[in-house]
Amino acid sequence: MQQKHIMWFDIIFYVVFPIFIWNMARDYTGDYIAMLISSVPGIIYTVYRFVLLKKVNTFGIYMIATLIIGTVLDLVAGGGLQLLWNNIYYDFVMGAFFILTVIFRRPIWLFFTVDFMELQGGDRKQLKKQFYVRKYLWVFQAITLFFALREFILAFVKIWLVQSYGVEAFDEGIILRQVLSWTMSFIAVIGFIFIAKWLHEDGIDAGEVTNTGRGTEKEEKNEEAEEETQGETSGERT
Repeated sequence: MQQKHIMWFDIIFYVVFPIFIWNMARDYTGDYIAMLISSVPGIIYTVYRFVLLKKVNTFGIYMIATLIIGTVLDLVAGGGLQLLWNNIYYDFVMGAFFILTVIFRRPIWLFFTVDFMELQGGDRKQLKKQFYVRKYLWVFQAITLFFALREFILAFVKIWLVQSYGVEAFDEGIILRQVLSWTMSFIAVIGFIFIAKWLHEDGIDAGEVTNTGRGTEKEEKNEEAEEETQGETSGERT
């Protein structure tokens, strides 16, 4: 899946299909069942994206864990209105989770970035070592805090929607979550631009950071080869 197409797939599977299914099915199945059915395209799409990673890493575990927890909360709700409230509670929990990763100096977006760069051939240990330098670390902490803020904003707006419109707030909640997701993604991109700029100012190319481990290994092999060649040359001369 190409990066430029991800936004369109997100719109189709996380917004268009759920809203369409919800509005078409609710008159026949009831609100609650229609909500459950509308989540199926998003579940399938999330699993597909997980499979595309071709590796179990922090981001992959996060995707599947949130998918499983969200699905279980929907199934145990027992009713449409309770399903919406469960999602609100879940948003608060996720916001608290993001904050905890910052408090313990393990901002989850640092690990997500390491995952993505590792998939492009990076050395995981070297990447983590580089990103734990203070001026890089605070950017990842800020990004993670912004995502925590997103969860809290989403939760409070959902509370207002549910109290004002009841189950009719389902459509608005879907659209709101996706808009906030894109907004936070934009903020994350800005943070990554700062990191790339600082790497450049430090005289470090992004490709060098991602291949430091391999580069070092290659240099060591070259040095060994040179030593062997010098030894053979000396032997011939004697």
